Amino acid sequence: MFKIKNFSPNQLSALTALILSLPIATGYYLLQNNWAMSLMVLAIFFIGSYLLVRYVLESFINRKIKLIYKFIYQTKASKREEMYYKYILPQKSIDEVKDDVEKWAKQRTEEIEMLESNEAYRKQFLQNLSHEFKTPIFAIQGYVDTLLNGAIDDEAVNKKFLENAAKNVERMVNLVNDLDAITKLESGEQPLYKQNFVIQDLIKEVFETLSIKTAQRNIKSSIKKGCEQPITVFADKEKILQVLMNLVENATKYGKQDGHITASVYKTDENHVLIEISDDGIGIAEEHLGRIFERFYRTDSGRSRNVGGTGLGLAICKHIIEAHGQSIHVRSKLDVGTTIGFTLAARKD
Repeated sequence: MFKIKNFSPNQLSALTALILSLPIATGYYLLQNNWAMSLMVLAIFFIGSYLLVRYVLESFINRKIKLIYKFIYQTKASKREEMYYKYILPQKSIDEVKDDVEKWAKQRTEEIEMLESNEAYRKQFLQNLSHEFKTPIFAIQGYVDTLLNGAIDDEAVNKKFLENAAKNVERMVNLVNDLDAITKLESGEQPLYKQNFVIQDLIKEVFETLSIKTAQRNIKSSIKKGCEQPITVFADKEKILQVLMNLVENATKYGKQDGHITASVYKTDENHVLIEISDDGIGIAEEHLGRIFERFYRTDSGRSRNVGGTGLGLAICKHIIEAHGQSIHVRSKLDVGTTIGFTLAARKD
């Protein structure tokens, strides 16, 4: 059974002309009782009606549709597009046009949502960046003003103020370096120098490097039992070292006093290795888990500026791992602890 809504303009014109012609030809036959003339009347009225209806449709409906398509594509029509408008577009059913418009509307909606999301992220990023810079700048300004106003002659405080100012300068330098690192990772300016190396050896090196910090909180670092068997990965060793340093430092900051930091290594399949760093500290609330890899994002409880850092460490980790074509994830529960894991390519021969 034909569905009129799927007809092209030409088909609709023909159907309309037939509907108009048949009653007229039938009426003529009833009056004149002449089959030949009735058929001639049918043909004349059908052709005339068809041409008229087709002209009306093309003049009004198709021209409107053409304008819609021009609005959708927002480009000056090329010769190829003019051919499309002239020959292909008129053959489309109204439903097909509707589908095209709905598809375009969906794409536009997605583009607008993305732009709004990016704009919100941009505003938040600039706000956070401004705050991160203002804090050390105002501190430095305060110390310098105090020294210039006479405190520089007070031996009891001048050295302390200069040391505090120097610490805030160092904080700003670290912030700029981290921002520069992220920018280079995003733009691909930092190439990866991949090689085979045993991941457990690198983890032990990180534990040794940060042993003073972990000892200050009496935190014990170890590789999980059963994960000691050497596993070789294929990655940029220096950048993975940076990832592990960030993760273990975070575990030290947010781990509990007298707690544990545990590294786990698993070969998930022939091509991938999973590395996880776990602590038994304060944990992260579920509503924050999806955002902890954002730049400057800090949760409301625990992970505050009081423990230092630029707020870019996890963002850098994410960029490094994704630059390797791999993924990073987090599991956490308040007052239980946090596990951050990432995958790497297995050994390449």
